[in-house]
Amino acid sequence: MRLVASIKNASVMRANRIILGPISFEINDGQRWVILGPNGAGKSTLLKLLSTEIFPTSGTIQILDKELGRVDIFELRTRIGLCAAMKAEQIPYDEKVKDVVLTSAYGILGRWNEAYDLWDESRAIALLTTFGVRDLGDRDFGTLSEGERKRVQIARSLMIDPELLLLDEPTAGLDLGGREDLLTRFANFATDPAAPVTVTVTHHIEEIPVGTTHALLLKNGQVAALGPISEVVTSENLSKVFETNILVTAENGRYFAQAR
Repeated sequence: MRLVASIKNASVMRANRIILGPISFEINDGQRWVILGPNGAGKSTLLKLLSTEIFPTSGTIQILDKELGRVDIFELRTRIGLCAAMKAEQIPYDEKVKDVVLTSAYGILGRWNEAYDLWDESRAIALLTTFGVRDLGDRDFGTLSEGERKRVQIARSLMIDPELLLLDEPTAGLDLGGREDLLTRFANFATDPAAPVTVTVTHHIEEIPVGTTHALLLKNGQVAALGPISEVVTSENLSKVFETNILVTAENGRYFAQAR
């Protein structure tokens, strides 16, 4: 089984304080991970490490057979799809939806004079169709609803046919209908054998996509639990991490939590 990512004793320090780590875990081909934890647990920091946005203060990180610090980061980033709020804020308001997806092929935001071939055009349309926003292709990105923007962002992150897909709270800000529609579409997409290894960050276990195989729980920058999702997302583990007596139930691949 191919090793997609390896984090060994990695720590991140800010203002003389360790905000994450030391942490060690591996992501293998065919796996789909979710990272859970309270606010300030280190989830977004860990995702930034995996996306090569930041480097660890100590320890080593290997992504797609390349060790951070010994590789051309810009080349490596073309193999990683990232859907995050910080990326959405950089998309020009008047950028056409189809161009938001297309420009990912060049790793840029904002279309200028790039030439796209028929394959690029066809892939962009196919991805917009998969996530239910094909009819919005000629709309300005800034005019879309939050749910529509999320779907376009995911389509953009997949345009480069990434080997590793990172999703930072992809359903945050959506109403119930929007959340369920996006989770259903993503679950259907994830059944494709060619779908990339995925890491999703979320606060809520109800937002874990069906088909997720592994989970990592963070608390105060430390690993509280990790492994197969059925062994990690349990009443006992979540009660400890969130410091609340929580009952976890599972049904048809979905997880639910309530206080008890």
